[in-house]
Amino acid sequence: MFSIVDHYLDALWVEKGLSQNTLGAYRTDLQSYLKWLSLSGREPLLVGDADLLEYFSYLMEAGQSARSAARVLSCLRGFYRYQLREGRIKSDPTLTIDSPKLGRPLPKSLTEADVDALLACPDIDKPLEHRDRAMLEVLYACGLRVTELVTLRIDQVSFAQGVVQVIGKGGKERLVPMGLPAQQCLQAYFEQSRPELLNNNPSEFLFPGRNGNALTRQAFWHRLKHYALRAGIEKPLSPHTLRHAFATHLLNHGADLRVVQLLLGHSDLSTTQIYTHVAKQRLQELHSVHHPRA
Repeated sequence: MFSIVDHYLDALWVEKGLSQNTLGAYRTDLQSYLKWLSLSGREPLLVGDADLLEYFSYLMEAGQSARSAARVLSCLRGFYRYQLREGRIKSDPTLTIDSPKLGRPLPKSLTEADVDALLACPDIDKPLEHRDRAMLEVLYACGLRVTELVTLRIDQVSFAQGVVQVIGKGGKERLVPMGLPAQQCLQAYFEQSRPELLNNNPSEFLFPGRNGNALTRQAFWHRLKHYALRAGIEKPLSPHTLRHAFATHLLNHGADLRVVQLLLGHSDLSTTQIYTHVAKQRLQELHSVHHPRA
């Protein structure tokens, strides 16, 4: 019964050079499927779309996630396309089967207390940590992507107006306000610690490394992890997590979704709408506290 699986996996290995781990996962999915068919006396090369729909109903009832079911469907599509190509079947039973709808994963975020603890970690009496504190303040205050942050040039910042000119994906520009705490921290760093870090050498970058070049994304990520450990934050953390926190906390405090879209630099509002799911818990809490019939 399992020989057709072996033939298919051998062909995959020859044609696509898949790893043994991937081939092993395919084998597990296919063997589970063939075992299910055998329990009801069905032959894998004689099934129709109704049989497949029944199998996926069985998987979902057994507690399999939509993502796992989508992976199995992808595996079966490849399997039946191969059988069709080899002339073993006359039609592909997977053609009419739609992939399970996958919910978009919610972005990981930090609480406001987490952010406060993180921002308080760098010692601003040390030039390097003063730079890091300014970077964290600007990252959270402006919701920047990490690439946007580390490549910021001096001429993109207006201390007088308290705004940052951000050059985002596709070269699109947007103006983002910093807020007073970030502005004050950034100005103090710029006037006091940045010259010392550079030994008074010139650099166009706002947050340079000691060589005057832009800090790399990886270097900043390591600095962030260092401060997260000091702050006792055990959640998985990356620079993008602070961008998520920026959006979530704005919505929690009543910001309009389209304003958040503009600040994040999203071209499509649907990309921003994922944050409404993150903020849902906060909205439910507000409703339960303030609504007379909650």
